[in-house]
Parts: sequence; structure tokens; C-alpha cells
Amino acid sequence: MTSTVVAGVDGSSASTAAAQWAAEEARRRGAALRLVHAWPWLTDGVSSFAEPDDLPAAAQRILAEAADAVRAPHPELTVHVDAVLDAPVDGLVAAAAEADLLVLGSRGRGGFTGLLLGSVSMAVAGRSDTPVVVVRDAGQGHEASGEVVVGVDAHAPEEAVLAFAFREAALRGARVRAVHGWDLPPLFGYAGGAVPAGEVEQLKTLEEKLLTLALAGQRERHPAVEVVEDVRLDAARGLVEASAGAALVVVGRRQRPIELGSRLGRVAHAALHHAEAPVAVVPHE
Repeated sequence: MTSTVVAGVDGSSASTAAAQWAAEEARRRGAALRLVHAWPWLTDGVSSFAEPDDLPAAAQRILAEAADAVRAPHPELTVHVDAVLDAPVDGLVAAAAEADLLVLGSRGRGGFTGLLLGSVSMAVAGRSDTPVVVVRDAGQGHEASGEVVVGVDAHAPEEAVLAFAFREAALRGARVRAVHGWDLPPLFGYAGGAVPAGEVEQLKTLEEKLLTLALAGQRERHPAVEVVEDVRLDAARGLVEASAGAALVVVGRRQRPIELGSRLGRVAHAALHHAEAPVAVVPHE
């Protein structure tokens, strides 16, 4: 079965950047690219009212423009277009279920310019059972030498997240920077005073050993991929800081059986809102 990368498009500059990023990813994977425009009324967002017969044409125009933009630099790429009569979140989640990867822009046409992440991208990243990449700016994440940065909980590593990161690094010929954030035990906060430097170093050494163990399996599967182990205080801050100049940031999201509240944890939230590179949210059990 041919692999597929899906990009959600809505005519915004952010979705154009997502489509371009998705095209590069499809080329690397040897996959087909599917451009999807999902909207309950298939409106182009220019006016609050349009004749029903005009709405499909508006959707097709958005798709055609996006397809032309990605075919120009990638004439060899197989590109499909699809207008979905559904709410954006539901339509994109359904499209992702039939693909290997879904790529979205950070904000759509309805977003406020002051917001770094739109509600649709946030909701889809929190619901999709397929990995979702959120791209903020045109050209973001195209650095040839950029690392693939992955957030790792060394105490409970998730192989699905690590496998995704190592595969992306292998596709790019890039190295993996595995960032494990840790916090001082609460008892130090109760002590009131400075924490002895020697004790901090001992704790950090233990965290470093745990990270090495967590990466052992993927290192064995991908011996050609260079790995940098990066242990820092504060997982969210450490991941955002490591994102500068990266090709991609990879975070995990636990799949939950019920539709209740956000499915994105603190670290994923921080990465999606503040990382300086595209962010891949990988679901795991």
C-alpha cells in the first residue's frame, strides 16, 4: 500500500507553508501527497454568505492553488486534492486516519494574528491517531543540517515517539537530539535554602544514565543516526530552547479512550506554542 502524507489547506499563508513542508516530507518518504480542504459549507471565508453553487468552486480554487504551489518545485510528486464536506477538525482527523502523517499550518484564515497556534491545529493534534506536524512559517524546518529534537521521558520512554524521531532523522541524514527534562524532588523545595551542588550532580548523573538506557533500542535499530543526549532541568523549557535551528521537534501525546478535555500535555503545549521549528505530535498508548 502506497504511503500518503496529508496536508490541510484553507487558503491561508500558514496552510501554504504546511503544504510545502508536506510535499518535502512526501518526497523524502517516497509517498503521495493529499491536499484536503475541510469545511462544513465549503466556503472560502471571504463573505458570510454565498450561493450554494459557488461554494464547491471556492473549495476547488483553494485546492488548485495549493496543488500548483507544490507541483512547481516537485513535478515528480503524486498529488491528490480532496474537498471534504465536514467541520475542519472532524474532517482533518478523518483524513489523517487514512494516512501516515498529517501536516497543518499553525493558524488558519479565521485565526487572530497575535495567536501562535490556531484552535483547529490544537484540536486535531490532540485527537488524531496519526502523527500530526504543525508548521508555523514558510520555510520553517528546511535547514539542511538541522537536528531532529525529541522530548524523552527517560523514566517512561515511549518507543512510538522515539521511532518516529529516529526515522525522521534517518530520512534527513540528520542527528537526533534527545532532550530529557527533569525536576528536583519536591523535598528540596521544602528544605528552604540552596540545594547542595553535589546532590544535584548526582541526580543529574542518574537521569543521564536513564536517558542512555531509554535510547538503546532505537540506537541499535538506527546505527547510522548520530545521537546527542541532552539532560536539562524543566522538560518544557529545555525542549523549546533546543528547538532553535532544528529541522523538527517531536513530542508524544497519550491516547485516551474518552473525549474529555485536552489530550495534549504540558510539554506538547509548550512545544506547539513556542518551538522555533515544526512540531510533530506522535500519539502513543
